[in-house]
Amino acid sequence: MQDLSGIAVFAAVVEEGSFTSAAEKLGQSKSAISKQVTRLEQRLGAQLLARTTRRLNLTEVGQAYYERCRRIISEAEEAELAVTKLQDVPRGRLRVSAPLSFGVAHLAAALPDFMCAHRELSVEIDFSDRKVDLVEEGFDVAVRIGVLQDSSLIAKRIAETRVVLAATQSYWDENGMPAHPSDLADHNCLTYTYLNAPNTWRFRDPDNPGEDITVRIKGSMTSNNGNILAQTAASGIGIVFTPTFICAQAIRNGVLVPALTDYEPSPFGIYAIYPPNRHLSAKVRAFIDFLAARFAGPETMWP
Repeated sequence: MQDLSGIAVFAAVVEEGSFTSAAEKLGQSKSAISKQVTRLEQRLGAQLLARTTRRLNLTEVGQAYYERCRRIISEAEEAELAVTKLQDVPRGRLRVSAPLSFGVAHLAAALPDFMCAHRELSVEIDFSDRKVDLVEEGFDVAVRIGVLQDSSLIAKRIAETRVVLAATQSYWDENGMPAHPSDLADHNCLTYTYLNAPNTWRFRDPDNPGEDITVRIKGSMTSNNGNILAQTAASGIGIVFTPTFICAQAIRNGVLVPALTDYEPSPFGIYAIYPPNRHLSAKVRAFIDFLAARFAGPETMWP
């Protein structure tokens, strides 16, 4: 702990990708930046950066050291915010990741209200069903839906959504409405790419509480976007198994007709997730509180 400034310089070099860019960011000369990193490596007795004429790469030791340095710097920044009371005011840039279908259908309409309430914030939001690495890609918070995988991230449940099986009435008339999940083996099932097992659908077993019925399905279309699948089902081509935040309106309008309602799985949670931090920043806290207030009512996501 003899050289905290060296830690900050090293982290800046890693994040900016070069000594030159780090020097510009920190307002120092390139040679001064290089010397501080060299002194740090000498003091640690380890090479942190592999230098070539084209780029810098972290060594294995450097990667491990950087991750710890980043936490130290974050704690120092949070401490400074607390002392200066800036922690009480959401400000700066908020980077958000959210699923495309949910984002377009619900977040897009909600964000203007959030931004009007927090004029000192700028929001950068990425709508994609890809599960981003919050820490690696620099996101402050993400919205995720479904069963969360174990991780070091912190999750706050903000709402829930049903998952329904549906098709048009014309499709049911032509192909028959299933009486049991096993009947789906003979149907055209439209599948979602980002499921852990896209060709496997799981249903609740009403006769055995706590047990699931797993069905292998097949179909003529797969997509990484739930809206596309719902629209295709609405044309009468096949069956969709999707959250109600995607298909609720089509069900209300009678375009899609649910089936196997007695076998519906438990509702999916809608979560805000963020990296662990002893002092949650005001901007992230404000966004999570806003989402919880906006979407807490079950009527929001249920048809």
